[in-house]
Amino acid sequence: MNYRYLLPFFLFAAATIASAPQGQAQSALRKGNKYFEHNDFALALAQYELAAAKRTPDLPTAQRIADAYRLTQRSQEAENWYAKVVAMPGRDPMNLYYYAEALRSNGNYEHAKEQYMRWTEEMPQQADRAQELMQATDQARKWMNKLPLAEVTRVQGLNAEGASDFSPVPYGNDIIFSSDRGGAANTEEETFGWTGRPYLKLYTAQKDAEGNWGAPVALPAAVNTTYHNATASAPADGNELYFTKTKLVRKDGAENPDPTSWVSGKSEAEEYVNRLEIYVARKAGDAWSEVQPFAYNKVEEYSVAHPALSPDGQLLYFVSDMPGGSGGTDIYYSVRQADGSWGQPVNAGSTINTPWRESFPYVDADGRLFFSSEGHTGMGGLDIFRAEGQHAAWSGVRNMGYPVNSSKNDFGIMFDSVGVTGLLSSNRDAANGTDDIYRFTILNEPMVLAISTVERIQNKQKRTERVPLPNVRVAVKQESVTDSTVVTTNAAGKYFLDARKGYTYTFLGSKTGYLSQSEQVQVPKTAPDTVQVTLLFYKSEINRAIVLENIYYDLDKWDIRPDAARELDKLVKVLKTNPGIKIELSSHTDSRESQQYNQQLSERRAQAAVDYLVSRGISRSRLTAKGYGKTRLINHCADGVECSEEEHQLNRRTEFMIK
Repeated sequence: MNYRYLLPFFLFAAATIASAPQGQAQSALRKGNKYFEHNDFALALAQYELAAAKRTPDLPTAQRIADAYRLTQRSQEAENWYAKVVAMPGRDPMNLYYYAEALRSNGNYEHAKEQYMRWTEEMPQQADRAQELMQATDQARKWMNKLPLAEVTRVQGLNAEGASDFSPVPYGNDIIFSSDRGGAANTEEETFGWTGRPYLKLYTAQKDAEGNWGAPVALPAAVNTTYHNATASAPADGNELYFTKTKLVRKDGAENPDPTSWVSGKSEAEEYVNRLEIYVARKAGDAWSEVQPFAYNKVEEYSVAHPALSPDGQLLYFVSDMPGGSGGTDIYYSVRQADGSWGQPVNAGSTINTPWRESFPYVDADGRLFFSSEGHTGMGGLDIFRAEGQHAAWSGVRNMGYPVNSSKNDFGIMFDSVGVTGLLSSNRDAANGTDDIYRFTILNEPMVLAISTVERIQNKQKRTERVPLPNVRVAVKQESVTDSTVVTTNAAGKYFLDARKGYTYTFLGSKTGYLSQSEQVQVPKTAPDTVQVTLLFYKSEINRAIVLENIYYDLDKWDIRPDAARELDKLVKVLKTNPGIKIELSSHTDSRESQQYNQQLSERRAQAAVDYLVSRGISRSRLTAKGYGKTRLINHCADGVECSEEEHQLNRRTEFMIK
């Protein structure tokens, strides 16, 4: 498919052809020019290739060859020929834009950015658009360097070799899609000279119990008339079908803005323009009948195309270049009235529509709008976007990301399981510019795990603090995944790991001379794009006291409070991660009260902490409880010394020591 058939608003400026050489090259060039002037670009290219093999093309001919490759979506050949054109004296500055677009379509973002820059230098009035496109090349590279947002594979059974297959939509348990595959009886009159392939028709396909697609079947002639019939939408009951048709309209002297203007065998073709309109067919039994035009078709002035029904059938979204829009093509909607008719079209608003092209709307079961655009920031060509809302009130327009989108044209999406799996259309793998249908599965959104490895130490003031611990080996494992990812934190004790929302991750950190540390983090689907993970390490030294933070007891009591339990749970992780160590857990008091009172209180508190650890699965044989009362003060706050409450608190501590 040439997607511009469905976006019939491309302004085309013909070039003047210089004198051709004699003989075979002259004949081929003359034929090529004639085809080109009638928008028969595929036929023109066959002749231009013959002429170019005999004689180096001049600027006008090279321009036409480059344009023909661009308009037939053969981006690699378009890039090659625009590279030649931009190097020729006297060429139009717009060729820099077309060259950049071809480079971007081929994924050559860095070189594309350079050409956009040259374009804005030669056409300063396009500076804003060029800046947008340069930023888009940077964004595309960022998307491609992140974890993919989906798995995308070409569908077997639906796509025909050498043909365009695109825009699948649900049709009961089946799908309807568009294709120019044609049949064995196709004649020259049934060939679209723009692409060199048959006219577009609508086909249905069924999926069997194993998930395989059966042979596509063309809809009957009541729907598939002589010219292009494509991009359909049907309600859940399947008794209506809204689809796009092409109509030949006499033009009033203006250049034809429609890429489907070719009319085989008609010398008066240049007097006409093809515009698009929506039709609705109704089903009676197994037959389609009552094919009627949409009330707001107006082919004398503009096109209306790409119908998309809401799940409840009460809204009809579509695309048009009718006056009053944002520019290019906009998405509109109509509301079904009580009598079954459709209300006056309303523009879907500037959140969706840009001065460029928006097209191929689709509404999923949750009412989210999906559409393709070349105006919003994308990877190249058409990209698929998502928005939340209804009617003209939309928010959160979001690029569906890589690899749902590619540097080529991506459009015509549908879901068969809301927000998870579905089908889309793209020409990403076709050297000849044709489109194929792909299956996708949306993966959980990517995010970043910001891993910090820190050591707990006591400073000169006997206060516990945390400092970065560099060069720590951390094994990270995602739930339901067998293998672990092993990373090493940097000199600042940091590592930033790509991950996905909605999963639970376990972390195991190790460094010589330190106790191994483990952590488990459950990342919700609503998590921010960065989640902090901290692994707290202790030196592995025999008989070295390590203070546990936040182990507090109520006055004259030794029960484990909830805040103390959270701190002891951290010690549980240390003991489980390092099963070979045994510890002494000790409790200390400040200097106030008597020696005997403080000794008994500290012993009870130490024993309560040990009992808690045992309740959490730690063997009692690995634990020793020890109370020291006020015999091991760590500051000057002895009996009779006036100290602040904060200074006394430093002495009221719980420690563990590796034995």
